Amino acid sequence: MGPIAAVADHVEYVADRAGIDHVGLGSDFDGATVPDEVGDVTGLPAVLAALEHRGFDDEDLAKVARENWRRVLSEAWAAPR
Repeated sequence: MGPIAAVADHVEYVADRAGIDHVGLGSDFDGATVPDEVGDVTGLPAVLAALEHRGFDDEDLAKVARENWRRVLSEAWAAPR
């Protein structure tokens, strides 16, 4: 198993247990251990392709790539302070 598959394994694990609405890919890798094959944000399409190969549909991929983050940020910013 390669590093892209390992990242896809983690996404799939969380999605299976917590639901697709509770997993997302970020692009701030400062301080994180990231496989060389991912590298930076330019490697995320390979992760999404691996997820698609595993059966994640377009809606799932959109949630993982951006929609879940947008929702969480919108809810956080709207919360009373």
